[in-house]
Amino acid sequence: MALGLVLAGVGAASAQSADAGKKVYEANKCGVCHSIAGVGNKKGPLEDAAKTPADQIRQWIVDAPTMATKTNATRKPPMKAYTLPKEDVDALVAYIQSLKK
Repeated sequence: MALGLVLAGVGAASAQSADAGKKVYEANKCGVCHSIAGVGNKKGPLEDAAKTPADQIRQWIVDAPTMATKTNATRKPPMKAYTLPKEDVDALVAYIQSLKK
């Protein structure tokens, strides 16, 4: 029973982080370059990114030019997220991972 309570708490914390990440996404106008469920810039859909490991999503957020070079990405715009606090980056990662279908 204790494990069930712990898992329920983890699920609630994850949902809160994803909710916070959605707010960070909206506040930083990430939809200018990215889209979620067809809303935003359709050239940068994030649904496929949801399958990416958290550490790689984090690297894309904090150092997109390096990740673009490393992965031979065709889109290489600079990202504003370089200046986000760690808590906001963590919340964005949780939000993006919550998009898994």
